[in-house]
Amino acid sequence: MMLSAIRSTLFYSGYFSTLIIFGVLSLPLMLLPHRLAAPIMILWNRIAIAWLRITCGIRYRIEGDFKQLPQPCVIVANHQSPLETIFLQMHCYPLTTVLKRELLNIPFFGWGLRILKPIAIDRSNPMQALKQIKSIGIERLNNGHSVLIFPEGTRQPVGALGNFARSGADIAKAANAPLVAIAHDSGKYWPNKQFLKRPGTLNITISAPMSAADKPTKEVMADVRKWVAQQLGPIS
Repeated sequence: MMLSAIRSTLFYSGYFSTLIIFGVLSLPLMLLPHRLAAPIMILWNRIAIAWLRITCGIRYRIEGDFKQLPQPCVIVANHQSPLETIFLQMHCYPLTTVLKRELLNIPFFGWGLRILKPIAIDRSNPMQALKQIKSIGIERLNNGHSVLIFPEGTRQPVGALGNFARSGADIAKAANAPLVAIAHDSGKYWPNKQFLKRPGTLNITISAPMSAADKPTKEVMADVRKWVAQQLGPIS
């Protein structure tokens, strides 16, 4: 326990220090075109993942190949911790992430997020949020950016899987874009809202591209959830 506390403290010291540096750097970067500024901000993701491995012993094993993802596509992943957001933004760039609007107001962190042009939604207005996700998501896909959605809407504990909203399939169908599912067990190593990190190997599985064209979107997302559940093993 003491060793885990020391390693986690080291991790967060570097995590927040670099976050502040990149947050300040993001202010002048806002004056640059997105195609120039965003890759610079993604460097922070790479630093965070590398520092997590060095300090906390968290590595990853990927089944599939991020380099073979169809470009652009709609990426749907389960949600357990902050780790998968950092990891997927790094590996799936150029990417637009759907997230809650409040994150943009966090000093330093939110400034950097704005550079990446996420789809920032107001979760207190679900109907408006769905329209926003679909309209902006289609626009980003048409501009060559993949769209990352966590269809559970909020992080789930390890061993649980929430309901999958159908917005990912809605966007894929409307834009005639492929849909790719990603399953992972990040919560085992970076538990949500917990300070201590646990060493180990994060497992990430990438599905074959799926089509949303020939099925109702609700059925497509049911198939996606079933696939994710199969990769994760027993679900409560």
